Amino acid sequence: MIRRAHYVLASLAMFALPLAAEEPYSKISGPFTQSNLSIFLLHGKDTLPTGAKLLTLEEALDQKKLIVHETSDVNELAIENTSTDAEVFVQAGDIVKGGRQDRLIACDMIVPPKSGKIPIASFCCEHGRWQQRGSESAANFGESKKQAGNKDVKLACAAARDQNKVWAKVQEAQTKLAGNVGKPVANAQSPSSYQLTLEDKDLLAKLGSYTKDLKKIAAENADAIGFVIVINGKPAGAEIYGSHALFLKLWPKLIDAAAVDALSEFDAKKRFGVATDKDVANFLTAACKGTEKEVVANANPRQQLTSNNAPARQELAQKQDNQSKASPAADAKPEARVRVMATENEKTVLLEAKDRKDNNLVHRSYLAK
Repeated sequence: MIRRAHYVLASLAMFALPLAAEEPYSKISGPFTQSNLSIFLLHGKDTLPTGAKLLTLEEALDQKKLIVHETSDVNELAIENTSTDAEVFVQAGDIVKGGRQDRLIACDMIVPPKSGKIPIASFCCEHGRWQQRGSESAANFGESKKQAGNKDVKLACAAARDQNKVWAKVQEAQTKLAGNVGKPVANAQSPSSYQLTLEDKDLLAKLGSYTKDLKKIAAENADAIGFVIVINGKPAGAEIYGSHALFLKLWPKLIDAAAVDALSEFDAKKRFGVATDKDVANFLTAACKGTEKEVVANANPRQQLTSNNAPARQELAQKQDNQSKASPAADAKPEARVRVMATENEKTVLLEAKDRKDNNLVHRSYLAK
């Protein structure tokens, strides 16, 4: 039984707010709170007609309708939809497990049926391995059950687009999580693997205390199209989708990721205020103001490694470069189905993906710095 002193699930009245015309949501409800994590749901109309039909990356891999190919290039994978009729939504922050190293997908994409191999930008989230792991395939990636949970890992991927920072923030996340789990969460098979850390049994037990009741709220609200994450009383990020159906498919993965970030930042001695719907609305509105630029999904984001890196890492990077030259990533680089725009200011990063066919919103992701 969860004691009330540690758990409050509050579904407040739904608030209709005076929002800017371009906002994809019309109402906010919440907070739904567990410990230092609060969730506000965002409500609105479906604007993506294909939202219910889109397969997620996790579904497509499980159904053997899509292959994520290893390319021997740490910052570029090749993705191939082998089905005849299914379109697949791939989200920035999805972790693909396997290959020579686990990777973080760096950009949103819709992959059409019979796509052939299409390049997609990626970041390594496991810097110590460059070979087959156990019975997994080194040639492709077998599953995508996890999303990057830690906000700083996401920022390193989405905003800085810097491989060295991704490695550093993964290590920092492992340290924070270990402190609040009460034991190391790095896996002996591959200590640097973010994916294997997120599979740790004791960590999962801790996360379960956050998500047990919160997992219900998306299905209970038929017009929910997204949510805002509040950690320690402050908005930390948000995700909005073009349809309730797409949001609902992704919700288990998303709430798990939110719980990871909350657990990382948990401090029993810390006191903080309660965020309101107006705080949330202000966070979302402020994120729309800033410098805007296009993010190209198939542009390799590799950063030149500096002299501060360990010699072993430099040697690994050189090996990857050599192998990359002999292993073309994909058949072609066609124009991406979605156009991704990034808006950045001093406090936030906003990534917006729209369908080039009809300019409908597919996904918005907000990150507080």
